[in-house]
Amino acid sequence: MALALFFLLLLFRSIPFTSSTISSLSKGRSLSVENANHILISPNGVFSAGFRPVGENAYCFAIWFNMPSYDGSLSVVWMANRDQPVNGRRSKLSLLKNGTLILTDASQLPVWATSTTSKSSLRLQLQNSGNLVLHNFEGRGVHIWQSFDSPIDTLLPGQPLTRYVKLVSARSKTNISSGYYKLFFDDDNVLRLIFDGPETSSIYWPDPELLSNEAGRSRYNDTRTAVFDSRGYFRSTDRVEFTSTDFGQGPKRRLTLDFDGNLRLYSFDERKKSWSISWQAMSKPCRVHNACGPNAICTYHPASGRKCSCPPGYEMKISSDWSFGCKPEFNIQHKNGNVMFVRLSHADFYGYNIEIIRNSTFEDCTKKCLELKNCKGFQYIFNEDEFVYNCYPKWQLRNGHSSPDHDGAMYVKLPKTGGLFSNSYNNSINEFKLDCSVPITKLLDRHYQQDQTSVASKNFLWVACAIGWIEAFIIILQQRRSRAWKVSGMGQRKNEGSRIEILIEVALQCVEDDRDARPTMTQVVEKLVRGIDQ
Repeated sequence: MALALFFLLLLFRSIPFTSSTISSLSKGRSLSVENANHILISPNGVFSAGFRPVGENAYCFAIWFNMPSYDGSLSVVWMANRDQPVNGRRSKLSLLKNGTLILTDASQLPVWATSTTSKSSLRLQLQNSGNLVLHNFEGRGVHIWQSFDSPIDTLLPGQPLTRYVKLVSARSKTNISSGYYKLFFDDDNVLRLIFDGPETSSIYWPDPELLSNEAGRSRYNDTRTAVFDSRGYFRSTDRVEFTSTDFGQGPKRRLTLDFDGNLRLYSFDERKKSWSISWQAMSKPCRVHNACGPNAICTYHPASGRKCSCPPGYEMKISSDWSFGCKPEFNIQHKNGNVMFVRLSHADFYGYNIEIIRNSTFEDCTKKCLELKNCKGFQYIFNEDEFVYNCYPKWQLRNGHSSPDHDGAMYVKLPKTGGLFSNSYNNSINEFKLDCSVPITKLLDRHYQQDQTSVASKNFLWVACAIGWIEAFIIILQQRRSRAWKVSGMGQRKNEGSRIEILIEVALQCVEDDRDARPTMTQVVEKLVRGIDQ
């Protein structure tokens, strides 16, 4: 029995390649889901069109590459009915005598159809380019419909993306229905990637923090066309240009908006029997908006890929689908002393700021979020251009991401409870919480004696830190002197003396033996800024 099933599987996989009985479909003819030989094949043998299984007793009429990957899978590049699969019995694609191409299900009800009519002789053919074409056979092959005009998530070489169409990602790796990511030309003639979900939508490519011209885009060509060729060269009317890493004639290519929201150019490696990435829009996959759903954090490692997790106090909403994100395990009662903040280092939830508070202290930022009942947390980050700290209270926690090169920190608002929340976010992103019913006490088996060498080393580091800050502020002091000091020579020297006293005072405080007596970095900055502004 097992041997029979094995040969049956081999036969099933070989059907798309050996069957060449149908080169075109004429008026009054149909392709049946139940007939494995009812497949259109391009003259060069690269593409096939027919019914593909997408689930249990669920089929879509599709176009796919005939080169199987190492796991036997075939890459689908187009579907007629991705959001409404048909039954595995009695469903068919028919070219009616009035010129309409129609897909019907088991009950013979229309699921998909073209808006074409013609009294002339028509044929449906699959071209070498992968374009399924309905053309007038008597009128020198005039196209009256083609699949290139209605892409799903993939473009093939020579297939244009225009103002009238968009690419829409799949819902997930195993769900081919329409997802929430789209590639399209915006009303300002710029090619963009957008997350367009049921609750929110936001553009993430090009970088939303940049103006179009800063991102290298042009808004002045309203023809809105993008296309790539068989060599791997892509260009669009808003001045997006790139070439694949394996530029040149040879490998089969496809440009796909994947279910994870990243736009990638793929090349088929004949030796490895796999599709390799030769270009991608987002080099940092976690910067794709809603990568892990609301309230969730995305991290990325080249070896392990993208990973989603919930911050402290939150849990996964639906265990099988990260796109739904995380839900709170609490209900905050806004009373004095009832709220705490957990720090997430090198993390941010992009956008959804209630307001932007510039030149803010950490205490003021915390107070602001406590006052705002809709504040779910805040980002506190140093602005290098303005040399101040800015505060970003958030009314939603979306587009969460974390990476070592992100300087800011995120502070998530949580209720105070009897348990302990771990802030060791960098050590294990999945294990935020430590729930204990009683305080934890750990006894050491010996007395701890502080290493004096270590103390001296730490004091040296604090001195070096203080000197570095002093040098930085002296430079700023000299720059401001030429612009703002308009006092007499005696007054100027007096001001200089007071500033130097402040710098020395700060330096001495930084090397106090008592660590608790040392100022925080925020306090150091505030004192030095006040000293300069005197």
